[in-house]
Amino acid sequence: MGFSETARRKPALESDVIIGVFDTGIWPESQSFSDKDFGPLPRKWKGVCSGGESFTCNKKVIGARIYNSLNDTFDNEVRDIDGHGSHTASIAAGNNVENASFHGLAQGKARGGVPSARLAIYKVCVLIGCGSADILAAFDDAIADGVDIISISLGFEAAVALEEDPIAIGAFHAMARSILTVNSGGNRGPEVYSINSVAPWMVSVAASTTDRKIIDRVVLGNGKELTGRSFNYFTMNGSMYPMIYGNDSSLKDACNEFLSKVCVKDCLNSSAVKGKILLCDSTHGDDGAHWAGASGTITWDNSGVASVFPLPTIALNDSDLQIVHSYYKSTK
Repeated sequence: MGFSETARRKPALESDVIIGVFDTGIWPESQSFSDKDFGPLPRKWKGVCSGGESFTCNKKVIGARIYNSLNDTFDNEVRDIDGHGSHTASIAAGNNVENASFHGLAQGKARGGVPSARLAIYKVCVLIGCGSADILAAFDDAIADGVDIISISLGFEAAVALEEDPIAIGAFHAMARSILTVNSGGNRGPEVYSINSVAPWMVSVAASTTDRKIIDRVVLGNGKELTGRSFNYFTMNGSMYPMIYGNDSSLKDACNEFLSKVCVKDCLNSSAVKGKILLCDSTHGDDGAHWAGASGTITWDNSGVASVFPLPTIALNDSDLQIVHSYYKSTK
């Protein structure tokens, strides 16, 4: 975001700050949450580490609790198997980590807003959802545990009445005890109607981004090169592969034309797809391609945002995807 790395900091003061994170848990072994060079726990801390059998706290991640009123029997420890909680915790207080990258992509330094702060983790979301009762219980515990700030990057699809919003209710009780709650403004932006964090006693935070583009390229058999988006850490070593369209590789008796074109998993004939590049008119065609044994896939995505895929994939905008279609038709 362009912040100076030489900004004045006060690590001793920072290390006395406890941030309570309400989310899907945390992965404590991440370098972002190492307790190297951290001193004793703040004396005001009254919480516990109840993260489960495979979960251990340290002097950085000083507390852990799980709430599971939804009775998820699979996701029943504070360990984060979703990734969202580790992501939000690292934004708030992740350590300085040099040479961080995604399989070599976008390499740089990762750090949170207050790297020397402590983290107390309240897992209010399991794989099957986030319970309102769990959120309210976590507010009660966090207040009693002695956190200074509560970070909760959760919310409804749209704003609800304050008296029905567990985040607003819990944040009000926290405010009464001089604890600030920071809540995500929404999760379906950028339209105004998507803002769901409207209580005046919370700090509502919008998402941010950069102008960095994670791109990849595909070269057609006629030499035409197209640029698209993808977090593509696979390599195809410059090899050429045959291409097949989803609608030409479908199980005709199982699916209609639309489902075949978007490469729905159960519509694809794996014997026709295996070892080829699958062309799909869908943002999510990679799922079907991966299942059917394709060597890669070309999909549609007009958002301009790079995504992670389970196999070599490039996402093209409307005009470039039409170029691929025209080339494909010319070779049939």
